[in-house]
Amino acid sequence: MTGAPARPLEQRILAQAYALGFDLAGIARLGPPDTLAFYDAWLDAGHHGTMTYMARTRDLRADSTRPEAGMQTAVVVGMNYGGTQPTGPIARYARGADYHRVLWDRLDALGDAVRAESGTAARTRGYVDSGPILERDLARRAGLGWFGKNTMLISPGLGSFFFLGVLVTELALAPSEPFDADRCGTCTRCLEACPTEAFTGPRVLDARRCIAYLTIEHRGEFTAEEAAMVGGHVFGCDVCQDVCPWNVKFARDVTEPALAPRAEIADVTLEEWAAMDEAEWKRRTQGTAIRRAKWEGFRRNVRAALSKRTGE
Repeated sequence: MTGAPARPLEQRILAQAYALGFDLAGIARLGPPDTLAFYDAWLDAGHHGTMTYMARTRDLRADSTRPEAGMQTAVVVGMNYGGTQPTGPIARYARGADYHRVLWDRLDALGDAVRAESGTAARTRGYVDSGPILERDLARRAGLGWFGKNTMLISPGLGSFFFLGVLVTELALAPSEPFDADRCGTCTRCLEACPTEAFTGPRVLDARRCIAYLTIEHRGEFTAEEAAMVGGHVFGCDVCQDVCPWNVKFARDVTEPALAPRAEIADVTLEEWAAMDEAEWKRRTQGTAIRRAKWEGFRRNVRAALSKRTGE
């Protein structure tokens, strides 16, 4: 009597991804992105603002086999960070540990699993919002979801409050079925809710008017117009996700302990942030994504948010 036949390698790798705590997983072949023409037009329109690295790495992003020679396939994963918490001056994704480190460690473990399951010494490399690849393009091709009108990747049954990670490998794995459907329909709630009118149309975001860009990526002092756009936010913005019906129905509590919101960040008021000195700010934000704004940028954001509240 023989045992059950071994599951295909792809199924075993995806099972390992879920076992490591990822909420979504799929496989896509590397190559020119489906959205390359759109991305080029977005850059040409200047919608990337001062994020010059996006234009500087344009050629690398034009083909996902270019950043790391010899790679053929991507295992694309998603990890829920919780969309049920109350809104506040800090976007939900930044209230716990820095997601880069959390996902990188998990992707390293997934790379070990790929080698173990394949019985090879196959090279792998993990990307978490840090390399010259278009992660959302790969995620759609891997079957994780579709592009919402707010440009976020939306997954049925989960919504959009999740991080993406990409593990590229030199193994030639069979791809998952791509997610070809558009389930936004006629809904435009995200476009209408944006307080700064940052969307020039469905799926077209002008970063220069986006609160997340202004409070995180933008360097230097704000103009009067930019300061007015910040509103009550000091790091990131969740407005276009909050109103999405897919999040209203399917957003979940955070499941990864490392990403759970820290009270010393999530429960802090604008006035309390304003009263902190640099040493206290560094203590509270140690190991979080908030550090990307740097002390000077964060203080600038707090000043703008308080000014908006008081009408000064």
